[in-house]
Amino acid sequence: MNHCVRVLLVVAGLLGTQTALAQNYPSKPIRMVVPFPPGASNDIMARLTAQHMTQAWGQPVVVENRPGANSIIGAEIVAKAPPDGHTLLIGVSSTYTVNPAVYSKLPYDPVRDLAPVTMMGSLPLVIAVHPSVPASTIPEFIALARSRPGQINYGTPTITFHVAVESFSQLIGIRLNRVPYNGSVPTLMGLMAGDVQFVFMDSPPIVPLVKSGKLRALAVTSAKRVPSMPQVPTVAESGQPGYELIFWTGLFAPAATPRAIISRLQAEAARAMRAPENRERFAALGIDPVGNSPEEFAAYLRAEAARYAKVVKAGNIRVE
Repeated sequence: MNHCVRVLLVVAGLLGTQTALAQNYPSKPIRMVVPFPPGASNDIMARLTAQHMTQAWGQPVVVENRPGANSIIGAEIVAKAPPDGHTLLIGVSSTYTVNPAVYSKLPYDPVRDLAPVTMMGSLPLVIAVHPSVPASTIPEFIALARSRPGQINYGTPTITFHVAVESFSQLIGIRLNRVPYNGSVPTLMGLMAGDVQFVFMDSPPIVPLVKSGKLRALAVTSAKRVPSMPQVPTVAESGQPGYELIFWTGLFAPAATPRAIISRLQAEAARAMRAPENRERFAALGIDPVGNSPEEFAAYLRAEAARYAKVVKAGNIRVE
């Protein structure tokens, strides 16, 4: 048989197998692993998406919370699961781009072991200060920090927020002192008590405190202003053109999951992101729905991983 014909037959067979897999998928309940406790913004996004997929496919999509170790526990579970599309991961910035840079050893390799499906949504951070801090804008804050070298402290709930603030510190060329806390609530309590002067924080827990006057927002880290606080400028508008830093939530499958299944997952997740009832919930949380292609998501992840690796190296940030 002619070699070209044999190749065409093999390709046709593979395509046929892929199509059959997609048509029969899902063939059993889907396990959606969330590496954070119930109630977090990524958990809410996962549950809304799981509900949509359950209704669309007629198979239960069950959210399983496996918190711990900055998302490492949940990521390892999915990385080692069978690549059949029935075990999925709700990954975040730490899972794919920060952990590989800061941890000397991980039980999974995000590039080798996880297949990006889609970025579900992005979440800006809010830069906020205690009301006693004599700064109402980013330029004023930078001037204050320069006038008080070594005296400006910030709180962080996780290592990922540490890296986020470090990137800003390197940008403005000012050394800032980190005070680590165990979670967002203790971090915000420390800020309100005046134990630290500022934080970078995702919008859901901090927006009510800003609106009540307990904290003052200087800027948001996204490329555009957020609907929940339209009066707060972006960092880019505040004298740092081109600056953008977001946290994201994305859907992943084990590596080697058939492309046809990845495509079906992406399409349904994107539909969940666009559903009017879900968009309202996301807006209330400050989440910007995305739903991009696997290729677009993978390209973004490569760029972000390289960016964070440079920040971590320059800041000498390591977790053993």
